Amino acid sequence: MKHASTRAVYAYWDQRRGHRPAPSRDDIDPAAIRQALGDTFLLSADYVDQLRFRLAGTRICALFCRELKGEILAALCSEDSRKILEDALSVIAEENAGVVAGLTGHADDGATIELEILLLPLARVGHARTSVLGVLTPLAPVYWLGAKPVLTLELATVRHLGAAAGAQRLTVPLGGSQLHHGFTVYTGGLAEPSTERAG
Repeated sequence: MKHASTRAVYAYWDQRRGHRPAPSRDDIDPAAIRQALGDTFLLSADYVDQLRFRLAGTRICALFCRELKGEILAALCSEDSRKILEDALSVIAEENAGVVAGLTGHADDGATIELEILLLPLARVGHARTSVLGVLTPLAPVYWLGAKPVLTLELATVRHLGAAAGAQRLTVPLGGSQLHHGFTVYTGGLAEPSTERAG
């Protein structure tokens, strides 16, 4: 985790969950992470819907030059990155593991911005199938922030962290791999069995 907001929110989430897999939404006091609130968001989904923004900090909305409430997180990503993000979100829901990722944001005129995203599970309450506390923040300021919107997010690396006791931490390599219930499956390998023998 490279950004101060990412580290602060993760440390608070980790402290609030204690020995549980994840804290509940009621356990999170916005005042305790007030320095990071502009970079913080909350996602939730019911039984049939995708994860949508319920809250998004002012600096996140400035990235996209609009209010994000009600929008689907995965829809902000490129087509290639969307499937990887959806796989990572499945791990959050099934294994109570957090995710930190590097992204590149692309503006319409070709300008780019390097970003970090943190996704942390919250315990299920009521009809919400999944709830996620997150951070999305630039790694360095850019002069055009808030003047023109980021149109597409491209994932660079995805790392799972903070899983419940006994769960393994893993990294999802981008391109040529698939994530299946905690395992990373790489495509490729030998086209034919080797006929050589050791010795």
